[in-house]
Amino acid sequence: MVKLSVIVPVRDGERYLPDALASLARNARGDFEVIVVNDGSADATREIVEDCGLPGLHLLNHDTPVGLADARNAGLALAGGQYVTYMDGDDWLAPGYLARLVEAIDALGCDFVRVDHVQAEGRKRVVHRAPVARRGVVLDPRDHILPAGVKTMVDYPYAWAGIYRRSLGDLLRFPGSLHTAEDRPWIWRLHREAVSFAAVPLAGLFYRRQVAGSLTQVGDERQLHFFDAFELVFKDVEDVYLPKAVRNFCALLAHHLTLEERFTPALRARFRERGADMVRRLPPDLVAASAAGMAPEREAALRTLVPELPPSPRVRRDREDPL
Repeated sequence: MVKLSVIVPVRDGERYLPDALASLARNARGDFEVIVVNDGSADATREIVEDCGLPGLHLLNHDTPVGLADARNAGLALAGGQYVTYMDGDDWLAPGYLARLVEAIDALGCDFVRVDHVQAEGRKRVVHRAPVARRGVVLDPRDHILPAGVKTMVDYPYAWAGIYRRSLGDLLRFPGSLHTAEDRPWIWRLHREAVSFAAVPLAGLFYRRQVAGSLTQVGDERQLHFFDAFELVFKDVEDVYLPKAVRNFCALLAHHLTLEERFTPALRARFRERGADMVRRLPPDLVAASAAGMAPEREAALRTLVPELPPSPRVRRDREDPL
């Protein structure tokens, strides 16, 4: 019986993929499987995977790229494990990390377990904690969406920072055709509909930042999928969670606006048009409250989209806007 399925979507990953595969080999176990989804790579990705000799490896090749969301879904459809976790092809794992993930969810018996991670940028290493104080106890996922003005678990959307029961079924699927921000509606749905979760103090995944070609760095039309992702969030969110969803969206929108120089002039105009349209469809008081809690640069960027946004009383600014 397969205990854990590790799903690794990758496109044109020849530079970092050997490190990822080597770290998976150091985590290999007889009841683990690794499903690499080669999403239409034009480099040596396929050959690197075929030659790596990783135990329990399955390779799925897409002739044409379908994007991260659908690549993950394709891997999920092949998964045979009791549990599922994700990994990106430019990241790597500490030795023994996967076994500790399995031990955690086995011991706790909940639907999913979330963990911390290590952000790696050059030689710099910074541990990022899942934003929940209580560790090692089973919690209700819905209790960790609010409050609106504090960073919570829906502001920590990384699919690879956790382990999930495959019996969750469609809750583990990502919205198809999204090429960026696919994890935002995913994490909202998971916390709204799953029954139980826990967080544990485990940081064994190394998330490589500032990778050329990653979706956090590019400025093409895929960035417009950010709006499609949040349309899905707003479509299903209950009124009680709407202040959090608005703050979540506004904080990310303002972040994108401060980086809009990466867009072409035409794309920048389209991005700003969609942003202004979505903001104007949200309750003005919730948008104003969200803006008031931002850093001044981000608040100013947001208000350039909607100059008519009413002023609001100043509130305590969080040390870090939820991203």
